[in-house]
Amino acid sequence: MTNVVKMVVLLVLFGMLILIRAFENELFYDPYLTFFKNDYLYIDNPRREVLKLTLFTALRYFLNSVISLGILYLFFKERGVVLFSMLIYGVALVILLLFYLYFVINPNQDDYYIFFNIRRFLIQPLLLLILLPAFYYNQLKSK
Repeated sequence: MTNVVKMVVLLVLFGMLILIRAFENELFYDPYLTFFKNDYLYIDNPRREVLKLTLFTALRYFLNSVISLGILYLFFKERGVVLFSMLIYGVALVILLLFYLYFVINPNQDDYYIFFNIRRFLIQPLLLLILLPAFYYNQLKSK
């Protein structure tokens, strides 16, 4: 794959991440989008359908993860990087989703900040921002 093609594909993948974020209101059911944009510390938890919310959150995490894995592969061209990243994404999904469900089912105003941050890891490609420099640093150290 030439560098030009690689750059174009990377731009498309990053563009897809941006589009997921730009059209989040239209694509996903998430009453917490407007809840956390407001002064959430002083308002009640929004009404929500727990199963629907969980499925749409998991779908968004899955889409971000697949695109992120593609980005990691294009950057490093190593199967081991992708496999290890898949493991990280899978373990993170299970752990974060369990905490997420706890906070969705048992809303407590004192826990909104931690819930906000757990939700952020599920709906935004933050793991990519952690893994990309980590693998790059590892690659530099191994040379």
